[in-house]
Amino acid sequence: MQTKVSTKGQVVLPAPFRRRLGIRAGDPLNVAIRAGCIVLAPRTKRPRKARIVSDPITGLPVLSAGVGAPVLSTRQVEEILADLP
Repeated sequence: MQTKVSTKGQVVLPAPFRRRLGIRAGDPLNVAIRAGCIVLAPRTKRPRKARIVSDPITGLPVLSAGVGAPVLSTRQVEEILADLP
């Protein structure tokens, strides 16, 4: 997969890579040069992903991030739901 460098030195990371690593707009990245290659790595790990489960009482699908999970923003919920078939 290829991408281009803009006149401002910006690079767009292809969506499949961002999704695989859980990288979102505004996330900090570490940048390094190793063996003549530019290496980008997420600075911190994201909290575990929320998932769709069946409510034990109603049987309806609900969003669950598990016990002790951080509160999700509307944007995060929209991103999770966008990945549903």
